[in-house]
Amino acid sequence: MKIKRALISVSDKTGLVELAQFLIESQVEIISTGGTYKVLQEAGVAVTYISEVTHFPEILDGRVKTLHPAIHGGLLAIRDSVEHQQQLAAENILPIDLVVVNLYPFAATIAKPGVTLEEAIENIDIGGPSMLRSAAKNHRDVTVVIDPSDYSRLMTEMKANQGATTLEFRRSCAVNVYRQTSLYDAMIFNYLNNQYNQPTDEYPDLLQLTFIKKQSLRYGENPHQKAAFYQEATLAPATITGARQLHGKELSFNNINDGNAALELVKEFEEPTVVAVKHANPCGVGIGADIYEAYQKAYQSDPTSIFGGIVALNRTVDLKTATALSELFLEIVIAPDFNGDAFDLLTKKKNLRLLELPELGKAKAATGYDLKKVSGGLLIQDLDQLQLDPAELKVVT
Repeated sequence: MKIKRALISVSDKTGLVELAQFLIESQVEIISTGGTYKVLQEAGVAVTYISEVTHFPEILDGRVKTLHPAIHGGLLAIRDSVEHQQQLAAENILPIDLVVVNLYPFAATIAKPGVTLEEAIENIDIGGPSMLRSAAKNHRDVTVVIDPSDYSRLMTEMKANQGATTLEFRRSCAVNVYRQTSLYDAMIFNYLNNQYNQPTDEYPDLLQLTFIKKQSLRYGENPHQKAAFYQEATLAPATITGARQLHGKELSFNNINDGNAALELVKEFEEPTVVAVKHANPCGVGIGADIYEAYQKAYQSDPTSIFGGIVALNRTVDLKTATALSELFLEIVIAPDFNGDAFDLLTKKKNLRLLELPELGKAKAATGYDLKKVSGGLLIQDLDQLQLDPAELKVVT
């Protein structure tokens, strides 16, 4: 389907001008809205303002601008339907062949500290998902792109097909739209459900879980198992999914699982603390006046099992501590930071994975729920955060 007319309305302006310039060179008319229109106009790109198409102004602070038959009729009309084409002609509506839209940053908004309910609600996109869904529904005739990372694919596709796109490409784009809009709706549901809905048993009747693929893994718990790593749509601070890898080999399935165990344990302590984990089991925990003393105590807890393990520290790794760490074979070292000399020393071990989590020294233990998958369902419970009183402990054997 050759692209002659495009509608572009994006929150993320990455790659916008380059794409628009390509479309103009390909003899494509561009329609746009609000901030997108302004960016394109300032870049010297020929662009038609949305109100010139709808003959209706943007109203309600931009809440209503694309919700109009001149837009959705142009998107939903079946091109080889005589009846549809007659109706478009009768209403003076022109077809729209390409939609490039991405959505208000709802996830980023609700992740901001202190965000208000009003701010969150204003970042619920209405017009964007409507255009995306209309275009995706009519993907037999309309191309729809939601992700800026797909702009290059779109341009390559059009170059290879004399300004057109293939049905295979449009199908792929449509599926991506429904994937991302379902994710978007699930985030909104979860946020508002937490704000408004307080069931008596603390657990909702409908549980929607939304995760985004972070990376493919070489294999799972065993070499014959395929695996991938997903993160929550709204990323909590000081979690294994938020760690930045500074050095070393790619993380494996077991690395991530063991690293998470070490990380969640060290977060339980405010004092300088080091935790050593092997095969998801703690083999040493040390608390000290400084991070080096804490490491020595963790190491002395079990000098054998720590070999090939994972070490998590809740303070910056200094040279003295790094020197001690470098004397062992370790899989991963997790810390809020590594000072320059410490980093230089540890990176001499080319396979040692160094993970940085700046919030680690300030973070509290995880909150939320513990989930366990069972055949055909899911078990959910509060996290086990019981604080033991040593005076109440009894030796029974």
